[in-house]
Amino acid sequence: MNRKVRIISAFVTLMAITFSLAIINSMLTSTAYAQEQYSFLMKWGNSGRGIGSFSQPLEIAIDSNDNVYVTDFTALSNQIQKFSNDGTFLQSWGSLGFGAGHFANPTSIATDSDNNIYVTDFGDPSFAVQKFTSNGTFLRSWGGQGLGNGQFINPAGIAVDSDGYVYVADFGENNHVIKFDGDGNLINEWGTPGTDNGQFITPTDIAIDSENNVYVGDSGNDRIQVFDSNGNFIRKFGTSGSGDGQLDAIGGIAIDSSDNIFVSDSVNDRIQVFDSNGNFIRKFGTSGSGDGQFDIPTGIAIDSQGKVFVVDQGNHRIQVFGLS
Repeated sequence: MNRKVRIISAFVTLMAITFSLAIINSMLTSTAYAQEQYSFLMKWGNSGRGIGSFSQPLEIAIDSNDNVYVTDFTALSNQIQKFSNDGTFLQSWGSLGFGAGHFANPTSIATDSDNNIYVTDFGDPSFAVQKFTSNGTFLRSWGGQGLGNGQFINPAGIAVDSDGYVYVADFGENNHVIKFDGDGNLINEWGTPGTDNGQFITPTDIAIDSENNVYVGDSGNDRIQVFDSNGNFIRKFGTSGSGDGQLDAIGGIAIDSSDNIFVSDSVNDRIQVFDSNGNFIRKFGTSGSGDGQFDIPTGIAIDSQGKVFVVDQGNHRIQVFGLS
């Protein structure tokens, strides 16, 4: 066998070994994913308007100290409630009205690296983003209703990237994403109504991964669309239905430290988990009011320990899950 043939033979053998190892690794990874399950850990909340109770809880955020913030969409007072990681009530702020610290319908909530809190207000006459310290001290607001640059029709999902830029999913006539700096100055906008890549029908929530890619819950199209931080389309995943990887109304999105994507599949009363490429990994939750069951799961957030916090809207509570 001459030298050229030996080299080619060795290369082919190496490729075969590499391919076999890749298959084995994929099988081991899939098996590990299949064996891991999210189990119910705890819950708090009930129906009501008092401290620690919820009228219509909608979205959730967790700061760097693992404190938990929940918006209550139809509450007349205590519209933003802050809890410790174990569900102990810490404080609340917000009451029905217009102006600093008041909300028509507080919708989504997000935190930045300095633990400032951002809240979208979806309702007349506000249609704005309000920014607070972690103790609820008002800092600033921006937006307003309209079709102009930096204005909103129905501001819904909100997220903040590692550079402090703020992204808002706005649905209605706009059906787009708006990017601001932390002071509310307009940076960029993208999206139009429709079903093509980069178009939306009712974008409801938004999340950011470790590379500052932007994941948008395109709820009316039952899919997640992924963009870079400048709004360039990268990929999409999800279709309409109730099977694995299929979605029926997206209530919330969260991303863990490994860039796995957690989606509140609201009508299907479950949480679905995808890898960073949009491949289905697992699901948990069924319809009902028992522990680990849901009645319209909406907001979702993940703490520093990897625990998953879910707003169980119809059951007026927060449920917490962990890998077992």
